[in-house]
Formats: sequence, structure tokens, C-alpha cells
Amino acid sequence: MIDIRLLREDPDTVRASQRARGEDAGVVDAVLAADERRRSSLTAFERLRAEQKSMGKQVARAQGDDKQALLARTKELSAEVKRLQADADAAQTELDALMRTLGNVVEPEVPAGGEDDYVVLEEVGTPRDFAGEGFEPKDHLALAEALDAIDMERGAKVSGSRFYFLKGAGARLEMGLLTMAMQKAVGLGFVPLVTPTLVTPEVMAGAGFLDHHADEVYRLEADDLYLTGTSEVALAGYHAGEVVDLGGGPVRYAGQSTCYRREAGSYGKDTRGIIRVHQFNKIEMFVYCRPEDAQAEHENLLRLEKEMLAAVEVPFRVIDTAAGDLGGPAARKYDCEGWVPTQGRYRELTSTSNCTTFQARRLNTRFKGETGNEVAATLNGTLATTRWLVAILENHQQADGSVVVPEALRPYVGLDVLTPVR
Repeated sequence: MIDIRLLREDPDTVRASQRARGEDAGVVDAVLAADERRRSSLTAFERLRAEQKSMGKQVARAQGDDKQALLARTKELSAEVKRLQADADAAQTELDALMRTLGNVVEPEVPAGGEDDYVVLEEVGTPRDFAGEGFEPKDHLALAEALDAIDMERGAKVSGSRFYFLKGAGARLEMGLLTMAMQKAVGLGFVPLVTPTLVTPEVMAGAGFLDHHADEVYRLEADDLYLTGTSEVALAGYHAGEVVDLGGGPVRYAGQSTCYRREAGSYGKDTRGIIRVHQFNKIEMFVYCRPEDAQAEHENLLRLEKEMLAAVEVPFRVIDTAAGDLGGPAARKYDCEGWVPTQGRYRELTSTSNCTTFQARRLNTRFKGETGNEVAATLNGTLATTRWLVAILENHQQADGSVVVPEALRPYVGLDVLTPVR
């Protein structure tokens, strides 16, 4: 949720942000109107409440006809006070609902446009020339099935489409990757957390995941709980309602969790393999900091993601995501996209978002500032996830169907080469 004071003092900035996102700028005027109704009703309410209290003292001293007149006026005041309170409550409800439709205010540097209007900031590494090496690369699923590393058929039998089993070398590769990422994070001062994957509606909404993408989220109706699509949600709720100690600088966490996404609206997209699935594992970095430190923290999270991708020797590029493709909580987002040889294009492997004070304001997470408690800033970034196996398998495959494990991963996987078993 953005700061209502920004809406009152600089509504044009919020309107421009809405337009950049491709969303309705008119919501800003609706919010301001609801805010004015709420404030006007509260002002009138407080004035009549003061008169009501004064009237009580007069009634106690009055007698005869004067007392009856005062009692009648007291009754009128009571009804009017109740009406104004109801008006203020209704305006507050409307204001809260409208405020939740507004995405975070995008940073000025964010590219305008939609999904295809990103800006490429850099490209790292060079895609292999498989033709020059004399063989046609196989896709990750063909490789994995020959390695007996992924079983899509039994995954679908057990759970339905877009589910899978990681088996043998596939399981070892994923567990090694996640362990490597967590050890890197811990070595840099991140506190490791294994997070809950079920959260309350308050936390899911507070993190900003029910505003425009509720259809992507699994909900357990009988328990009124949601399955998280990233540990960002639980980590955002970790300090809800608290005053976080930022006296020693930003507080950094690394969350490990299984993630669940309905992939609603993705019918026919990436149906082969594990690029777009309902369940996967991830190491997620999450930072609480002072708002003035958020930009530097964002660049740091991006640096760590780039270091991890370089360590697994996958060519990748970094993009600055356009405003229309940002999630509601993000003021700016960088994606690192890994090269997938058989698709001849880059696919998202990591993202890192600066959510400024958007999530913390909703979840009432504050820190002790110079003039009292202030709203903290939050940021998140992916350090490793199951989808990385796609890029690792395809980029490190050999002509005989084997896959060379990247050197940095070998101590965690326990294998130098993954060898076909069939």
C-alpha cells in the first residue's frame, strides 16, 4: 500500500505511475474523494461529539422546560453522531478497498510499456555453438529422461498435469543447487529460514499477492489458508506488526521453501518439462531496511543473483522489467534470464524486486527512526530455484547425452558428470 500522504501531496506522480503500469489513473481521484469524505465526516463527528459532551453537563444543571429541550437536542445529537460515524466508517472501507487497487509507485528509471518493453542491461557469457561442435542439442526433458532424473509421467499419474518427480541425479542436482545457494547466502550474513508454505489471508494480502493475481494462488477453503508461491510471502509476514531493529543495518533473510502456483491462464504454454509447473523449490532472499537504503540493497541482491548464475556457468542476461509487467508490490524489478539452447532464447531464472514501503505499510512493519517509528522497506530476490535445472542440463550437455556438472556445484552434488542410464 502506498502512503496516503503522497496521494494528497503529489497525486500526479501516482497518476503517472498508474499510466506507466497500464492501469486506471482515475482510481487516484476516487481515492482522494473517499479520503475527503472520510476526513469531512470525522471532522463533523468530532465537533458533534464535543457538543454532545458539553450538552451532558448542561442537562445535569437544567430544570423544567429547559431540561426537556436540552434532552431533545441531546437525542438529535446522538442520532447525528451515529450517522456521521457510519458515514466515516463507510468512507474508510471504500478508501481501504480503493487503496488496495493501487500498485506501488514505480521508480522514475523503470521502462514504460508492457511485457515486451523491457530493457536489456547486460549479457553475460556466450551461448555454445552446438552446430560447430557437431551435434544437435537435446532439450532438458529428453536429457533428464535419459539420465532417469525427471519422471513426468508418474508425476502426472500421482498429482495431475504440471507435476513431476525429480529422481536420482535430478534430485541430487536440485538439492545441491539449493544447498550451494543457501551456503552462499549464510556466508554473506543472511539468516537462513525454512518458512511455512501456508499463510493466513492477512499475510497473503499484506504481501500483495491477492490484489490482481488471486487466480494464481491455491486456497484451502476449509482452513482459510493460502499456499504460497514464494517464501517472500511468509518472510514479508515474519515481522508483521513489529518494530524491526535496523540499528545495525539491514536485516537479511534467506528462506527455503516449496512453492505452489496454479499457473492459471497458461494453458498450452511450456507444457513440456519443468519450465512452468505447479510445484517447485526455491531459495529466496528477503531484506528489511530503511527506505533510503533500498536502492543499494536492490543492486546488492542483483549482484548475488548474477554471481550464482556465473557459478553454474549458464549464459544469461539482465533485464530491467517494464512498468506494465511489474507485480503490484514492486517499484522496480530486475530479471536474470538464462539461455535455453533448444529454445534459442533467454528464459527467466531469477528476479529481484524493490518493494519500497508497500508491503511493510500493509503489514505494519516499522523501525525506530529519528522522529519515532517509521515504515520499513522490503526487497526480495531469487538465489536458486528448480527451473535452473533446465538451463544447467541444456547448457552443459555432451554429444553422448551426458551432462557435465558445473565445477562450483560438484561438491554439493557429489558427481562430476551425469551419465545416461538408458
